[in-house]
Amino acid sequence: MKDIHSLLLPVLRLLPPEAAHRATIRALAWGLGPTDKTPDDPVLATSVWGLDFRNPVGLSAGFDKGAEVPDAMLAAGFGFVEAGTVTPLPQPGNPKPRMFRLSEDNAAINRLGFNGQGLAPYVRRVARRGRGLGPFGANIGKNKVTEDGAADYEIGIEAVAPYADYLVANISSPNTPGLRAMQGREILADMIGRVLQARARAVPDAEKRPPLIVKIAPDLDDGDRADIAAVIMDTGVDGMTVANTTVQRPSDMTDPQTAEAGGLSGAPLFPIALEIVGDMYRRTGGSVPIIGCGGIASGADAYAMIRAGASIVQLYTALVFHGPALIPRIKQELTVLLKRDGFAHVADAVGADAKD
Repeated sequence: MKDIHSLLLPVLRLLPPEAAHRATIRALAWGLGPTDKTPDDPVLATSVWGLDFRNPVGLSAGFDKGAEVPDAMLAAGFGFVEAGTVTPLPQPGNPKPRMFRLSEDNAAINRLGFNGQGLAPYVRRVARRGRGLGPFGANIGKNKVTEDGAADYEIGIEAVAPYADYLVANISSPNTPGLRAMQGREILADMIGRVLQARARAVPDAEKRPPLIVKIAPDLDDGDRADIAAVIMDTGVDGMTVANTTVQRPSDMTDPQTAEAGGLSGAPLFPIALEIVGDMYRRTGGSVPIIGCGGIASGADAYAMIRAGASIVQLYTALVFHGPALIPRIKQELTVLLKRDGFAHVADAVGADAKD
C-alpha cells in the first residue's frame, strides 16, 4: 500500500516544477513530512571527517536552499542533509520558467541561478536548530554581481561555520556566469586559501572546525581534473562533492525539453558522475573523501558510487519522480548489496572497484 506522500506525487506534478517544489517545502515546514521510524541496519553506519552517519544516503543541495526543512528531511530517513546554495546577498535568480521536469528521461533541468533570500535568514534558521538527527552541511556560493568571487565564499563560510557539521564551497553551478572559472588551478588555490582562513576566524579551535568540501562539475577535461586534484591535495581541503549538474545532453535522451538551457540532473547524469567519482578517487589515491552525487535513484546506484570511491552519497532529482518512499527503499537495497558481497561496513566497500 502506498503512503500518503507517494499518493500526492501525481497532484504535485500537475503544478509547474517550481511551484510544486515550493509547496513541498511549505508542507515539510508545517510538519506534514514523512517519518522513517525503521532503524537503519548497522552495516550502513559510517564515519567520515570524524562525523557519524547512521546511513550514507544524504539529501543534496538544491532541495532546501534556505535551510527551512533540514530536520524534516533527516526525519524522513536521510543520513545527512545539505542546505543551499546560499549567497551572501538575496538575489532573484534567473527569469522564470527555470525548472523543467524531463519525465521521459527521469531527469530535470534547472537554470535557477542561486535564487534565495541570502545569508541572514539562512543563518538565523541554522543557528536555532538542534543537532543529533544527523550531520548538516551548509552549501555556499557567490552572488552573480560579485567580481571577487572568493570574497563571497569567505563571507558565507565565516557566517555559517559555527553552526554546520560540514561546509561546501559550490564552485560548479553552470547557472552563474563565471562561476566554473573558479575551478581553474590558480583561482581555486587562492579561493581555498582564503576560505580556510575564514573558517579559522569563525571557529578558532582547530579541532572543532567543520570540514571544507569543494563541489566540482562533471564537465571537466583531463587537465582540469588533474589541476583540481592537485590543488585539493596541496591545500588540505577535506573532501570533494562529485559532481554538480551537467551542461552535457546525452544522445539517448528523448524528452522534448532536453534542449532547455541549464544544468541537467537525474538519471542521464548518473554514468557521467560515476565515471568522474572513480577518476577523482584514483587521482587522489583515495586520500580525500568524496561525496558521490548525480542521478542516484536506487540502492544499486548508491552502491556503484561507493564502490567507485564515494564515502557517502547524495540525491535529489529522484525524489521528484519516486517520492519519499525512495529513501528507505535505497537503504534497504544498499544493505542487501553490501551484505551480499561480504562487507561488514560501508567504509569497507569504498573504492572497491578501483582496487580490483
